[in-house]
Amino acid sequence: MIRSARLLAALSASALALTSCANAESGETAPVAAPEGAAFSVNEVSTFEEPWAIAFAPGTAMLFVTEKAGTVKVLDTANGKTGTVTGAPEVAYGGQGGLGDIAFLPSEAGMPLDGRTIYLSWAEAGDGDTRGAVVGKGKLACTGVDTCAIDGLAVIWRQAPKVSGRGHYSHRITFSPDGKYLYIASGDRQKMQPAQDTINTLGSIVRLNLDGTPAAGNPMADKGGATAEIWSYGHRNILGMDWDAQGRLWEVEHGPAGGDELNLVKPAANYGWPIRSNGEHYNGDPIPDHSADDGFAQPALTWSPVIAPGDMLIYTGDMFAAWKGHALMAGLASQAIVDVAIDGETAREVTRHEFDKRLRSIAQGPDGAIWVAEDGKGAKLLKLTAR
Repeated sequence: MIRSARLLAALSASALALTSCANAESGETAPVAAPEGAAFSVNEVSTFEEPWAIAFAPGTAMLFVTEKAGTVKVLDTANGKTGTVTGAPEVAYGGQGGLGDIAFLPSEAGMPLDGRTIYLSWAEAGDGDTRGAVVGKGKLACTGVDTCAIDGLAVIWRQAPKVSGRGHYSHRITFSPDGKYLYIASGDRQKMQPAQDTINTLGSIVRLNLDGTPAAGNPMADKGGATAEIWSYGHRNILGMDWDAQGRLWEVEHGPAGGDELNLVKPAANYGWPIRSNGEHYNGDPIPDHSADDGFAQPALTWSPVIAPGDMLIYTGDMFAAWKGHALMAGLASQAIVDVAIDGETAREVTRHEFDKRLRSIAQGPDGAIWVAEDGKGAKLLKLTAR
């Protein structure tokens, strides 16, 4: 495995603060030291508080950012101006919960930003001490970064059932390449066994119509209820999903102590959690490894020690020819962009580009540049461009 040196040079807190203020006023970005021989340069663009997801509105330079405590921000990457998007939902903030993913319909790329459809996911409180992931749909009323709102946001899908605890919501959102279907990652909520029980949607990927109703042709559509939503199951905590050039869906998920997985997602497939994993329980209790004859869908790639993925994209741009068709994962514990080459139904790690902070989210810009959001308070938004 080839590993690049640390990307971020040590900067004093005072110098960094002065630079950030100057950049905010001018719209310029601050260069950050990249490793010798790296194929890209790194610039700090802005900072956010606990960013969870970043996404460009298709066909624009407008980058939307969700902050976990419940705020949506928008950055005009053409001039560096940032604003707050009003109309965000109330969220159940705490642990891994809060405001989650943000997504826009690719089919609306040619429309003005004002009036576009917007999808958000978040953790919602339930009765007693319960919570669950939800996805809402609304419309943008947005003429600029200073006048941007979400109108008519309404919940169209709820993870079922709501349970106690504040972990493993997953709630990543993606749309099928033809734009007809909505796919949502629904984590196991740290309850484990429900991931094998298809009467609920914990530990699954659901496939829905764009209005949140179960899609026709789902593997168990005839059973009704939550079961009719399920596309695949036996998942743990999915934090990245994207489509390859062949129109195939890939996901990356956290294993327990070891055993992070990259999976090619197939309808009706059972990925084995918690019966099979290449990791073990946090208390050291063993879990049988995946094996070719265990009856479960096999991961394309696993990691032990874990990379702790925060997000994933499959690169389609022209700026970085060596990354085309590769899965790029933003790593939390690994503090790295993990570069994975996909070959048929198998995959291999090519290299890691290491940072000195946990990385939460990753997005591809309209020009093919890579944008990365660090994790946590005062998290930097970084832009990677070819040298």
